[in-house]
Amino acid sequence: MNIEFEGCNAALLALRKIMRAVDLHSRQLKNKFGITGPQILVLKEIARLKSVATSVLARNINLSHATVTSILDRLQSRKYIERFKDPKDKRKTLVRCTANSMNQISIHGLHLLQEEFVQQFNKLEDWEKSQITYVLQRVAHMMHATNLPASPILASGDLNNPDTD
Repeated sequence: MNIEFEGCNAALLALRKIMRAVDLHSRQLKNKFGITGPQILVLKEIARLKSVATSVLARNINLSHATVTSILDRLQSRKYIERFKDPKDKRKTLVRCTANSMNQISIHGLHLLQEEFVQQFNKLEDWEKSQITYVLQRVAHMMHATNLPASPILASGDLNNPDTD
């Protein structure tokens, strides 16, 4: 077998394993807790800030305002968040976690795949971090993905499509 072909297959296999790991983790969260990765990210950020405007939330987690609004609608229907008027400016609407969501977050210790990645990545030497980042950016370029909108959330589905959170 050709060495170039074997190397390419190994690279494609590694990419596929990464994609499967993301998909499996997303599915496990949904099946076990009934909540998606993006929903957990939104809940954790709201919990961290106590109360927040949707626009600030969207900016903090690198998702579009439309996507965050859609996620908030789903979370509100499940009574995980509540919307309320800002006491200082009645024109603004803020969101906060309910006791139900705080219990969900703390009881289950919900974690995201990227949180595990960040912990492992931070343990690497600086040269390893640079090398991995360069290689992943190069792969994104090779797959014509450099100009695609994306957020640093490892979840299956299209996070820029509000119907797939």
